Amino acid sequence: MAEAIQTAQAEEQAAPVDYANYQPEEITKKDVALAWLRFYFADEIPHCFDKYIAPALTWALMPILKKLYKRKEDLAAAYQRHLLFFNTAIAWGGGTITGITAALEVARAKELTSGLPITVDDDLIYNTKAGLMGALAGIGDSIDSGTVQYIFIAIALPWAQEGSALGALFPFIGFSLYQLIIGYYFAQLGFGLGRSAANELVGSKMQGVIEALSILGLFMMGVLAASYVTVSSPLAFTLSGKEFVIQDILDSILPGLLPLVTVSAVYLYFVKKGLNVTKALLGLTVILGVLAAVGIL
Repeated sequence: MAEAIQTAQAEEQAAPVDYANYQPEEITKKDVALAWLRFYFADEIPHCFDKYIAPALTWALMPILKKLYKRKEDLAAAYQRHLLFFNTAIAWGGGTITGITAALEVARAKELTSGLPITVDDDLIYNTKAGLMGALAGIGDSIDSGTVQYIFIAIALPWAQEGSALGALFPFIGFSLYQLIIGYYFAQLGFGLGRSAANELVGSKMQGVIEALSILGLFMMGVLAASYVTVSSPLAFTLSGKEFVIQDILDSILPGLLPLVTVSAVYLYFVKKGLNVTKALLGLTVILGVLAAVGIL
């Protein structure tokens, strides 16, 4: 492929190419949707150390690139520029960047075939992807991995406790469909708006959506903690002939106080020491084990 690119560059320098018979075809929303679907299903399959998921993006864009570049040398060069390092969140980054990249390639193909100066060059296309992939991955990971998937899990937990297979399948199916749908929307948004699409994702409106989802996620975590974290005390004592049960007293003050204290302690540990889940689990097991051994919990 590198030899083909060098050959193409040598030919262009030697003599101008007549692009009358190499005009690009029109790229439609259907083409963008197909590119997104290809990226969605191929995302992690060709994952490699030096390029990460760049081969998945290249494969996703192949039908569009074939419609834009009719000379094999131009097509080979297009493949080559998309096989550079690329990694991002599947829907927020992958969907948006697939659409934006398609829009940039359309602009480049029109410049190339019309004889205009090439302003949409290789550096512009790659720098656009590189500039967006990290920022959009941060948004996607915080919303999808940090909030939305746990909402699906929280919904399905009662079914799982009842022994229903739906409890295991619903989070997987629901989260997959969610990413498929929003990724399609972002791909079309990116294609329609080009590089300015990123402003829609990091603007004030989207920040409001992110904050709302974060608050919803906190509510869901609170529901999960209250429903599925069980900590109680068996302590009881008799005073003046009357029995006092510590757990009943705590429940009269604030039901679920001990589970709340336990969850809050783990949260504070993560804030102070970082998200080291293994150490937190081991420490919590030891502490609760000791308290249970002496009859406090």
